[in-house]
Amino acid sequence: MNLYERFLAQDMRALARAITLVESGYAEGQALLRQLRGRGHARVVGLTGSPGAGKSTLTDRLIEEARKRDERVAVLAVDPSSPFTGGAILGDRIRMMRHHQDKNVYIRSLASRGALGGLAGATVASLALLEAFGFDRIFVETVGVGQSEVDIARVADTTVLILTPAAGDAVQAFKAGVMEIADVFVVNKFDLPGGERIVQELKTTLELAAPRPAGWKPPVLTAVAPKAEGIPELFEAMEAHYQHLQKHNLLEADRLERARFEIESVIQEWGRRKTREGQELIARVAHGDLTPEEAAMQLLGVLEGTRT
Repeated sequence: MNLYERFLAQDMRALARAITLVESGYAEGQALLRQLRGRGHARVVGLTGSPGAGKSTLTDRLIEEARKRDERVAVLAVDPSSPFTGGAILGDRIRMMRHHQDKNVYIRSLASRGALGGLAGATVASLALLEAFGFDRIFVETVGVGQSEVDIARVADTTVLILTPAAGDAVQAFKAGVMEIADVFVVNKFDLPGGERIVQELKTTLELAAPRPAGWKPPVLTAVAPKAEGIPELFEAMEAHYQHLQKHNLLEADRLERARFEIESVIQEWGRRKTREGQELIARVAHGDLTPEEAAMQLLGVLEGTRT
């Protein structure tokens, strides 16, 4: 059987191979994606927060909760890439290894590959493959730095922001504008000092925030992931938000925004490749012989005097 047939036959190795081909940008991967895109429909949950917030441990517990409900679960853990080598740590799977023998759980690390917001277009393409494979729920865990929180809201149906007490997380959330995009807030490590304070800060700020689509009011929950405390409540909140999207016909808009993000990511990646090839033009910009716009138009193959 070819890769497409093996994929449809639920061969996990075929799924892994398909994601690798898509992530690496091979034509074979794009052809396979074209055949499979649009199959299946999963609940996509974005999990984001600052490093050390306990995202991976929380994800591990959410996998457990989903399996109790007989859901097939996939996880995409997006790791930061080095801006110098392009390499990534890809270490999140270590914390979720207890699920590795469960055939209804698939965990994959992806490199951000220098994407400006921490999410690469390959992440969305991989989501399409996981949906086509028949997973019911897909968790996307982001690096939690830069603008990745904002990007994940464009990709996920439900965005969960994970904060911790006594780490200045609330202040950072307010500054970064993440308050406007998170659908569910959870204060993890709630057993540490300062837990009640950050919950009250979040609730007060949300009362002053702009109204959400169709009147959704983001809940503020608490959890202690290693002890599995607060996990069922968090899962129910995620489900309530998804039901809200269904009731108000907002899911189609989510899908369109996800496609828009994927196209923009492809354009960004193409532009980065072009700049690596155009050293002479870059030198001319540095010396003042060309404006950045003129150089960009030449790199993109736009004829002089035209605009697209």
